[in-house]
Amino acid sequence: MLSPHYVVGLTDGEGSFSVFIHQPIKARAKETRYYRIECHYYIKLREDELPLLREVQKFFSCGGLYLQKEKRKNHRQCYRFEVSSYEKIEKVIIPFFKRYPLHSVNRKNDFRLFCQIFSQVKNRKGKHLNENEIEEIRRLKGEMHK
Repeated sequence: MLSPHYVVGLTDGEGSFSVFIHQPIKARAKETRYYRIECHYYIKLREDELPLLREVQKFFSCGGLYLQKEKRKNHRQCYRFEVSSYEKIEKVIIPFFKRYPLHSVNRKNDFRLFCQIFSQVKNRKGKHLNENEIEEIRRLKGEMHK
């Protein structure tokens, strides 16, 4: 069984807190008029480290494992442990990293911004984000991964 401190270290080195902003779609088959915000926590490792990612998944009792095909020469295929469920992010991932803080300055900053964005989206309670809110999320997202 993995320790919380090991998972923090693994996240510091190989993890990411990411936010994706999807614009409204205006296509024949699918049409949406609103932005969609996705929040993801993941750890990506080489394919030979898949057993470790299975342990991480067991540790959190949530998330999925996905093959991430590598197209660059001289690179191995990778697997990604990912949590994108808003419920699991809110009830599992955020509380874990608040209780066991990250050490890397960059990951700490990304987590702080991730939490701010997540909070803004979650507090809308089913209502769509307005342009000012989308711009604020874009601004915060722009400060991530530096």
